[in-house]
Amino acid sequence: MISVLIADKNYLSRLGLFTLLSNSIDFEVDYTDDENFENLVLMITKNKPKILVLDFQSLNLNAIQIQTITKKFKRLQVLAITDYMSRYEMQSALDAGVTSYLLKECDKNEIFEALYSTFNGERFLCGKVAYFLANSEELSVIKPQLDKVSCQGLGITDRELDIIRLISEGLSNKLIADKLELSTHTVNTHRKNIMSKLGIPNTAGIVMFAVKNKLLAA
Repeated sequence: MISVLIADKNYLSRLGLFTLLSNSIDFEVDYTDDENFENLVLMITKNKPKILVLDFQSLNLNAIQIQTITKKFKRLQVLAITDYMSRYEMQSALDAGVTSYLLKECDKNEIFEALYSTFNGERFLCGKVAYFLANSEELSVIKPQLDKVSCQGLGITDRELDIIRLISEGLSNKLIADKLELSTHTVNTHRKNIMSKLGIPNTAGIVMFAVKNKLLAA
């Protein structure tokens, strides 16, 4: 059984997630709406959850506080579920140790998929989050495009996402390796893993995947 702690100030989303997960035999779930950071840390210490489902926006937590949690509880995986925020805030949360990221608009299937992936230590990004982070424009500019992007999640790592974008921009393994400060062998291994994970046979398939999921900056 996977123990989950929901930390969310929003009553409807907190209750909805609690009800959803409580009806599954795979999860043992508790929740808090306490905005006090020290109390949240104490509750994590007491409950010892495997996953923290966190709306850091509603609890007014910053990246430093998130990083404090992820460093203190090294075995804890964090799934952030928020409304749209600035690219800086969302990326900062991921940089601070958030494992996976969904939006409040994501559906039941995507929530469960994200939870299972996160439990296994795999990064899972809502398709809209991936597109937003990959794009060079701010939310106010690209919101019309985002409304057309599939919310279907991407169970791929940050490094794989970087390599998918660079492959789609036409860079060779050598150039990608130089850009990301990796060995050519490592890049080639990532490329093979990406093709295996996505079920595509060649570079053209990776490019088509990136275009389909709108991972390329406009």
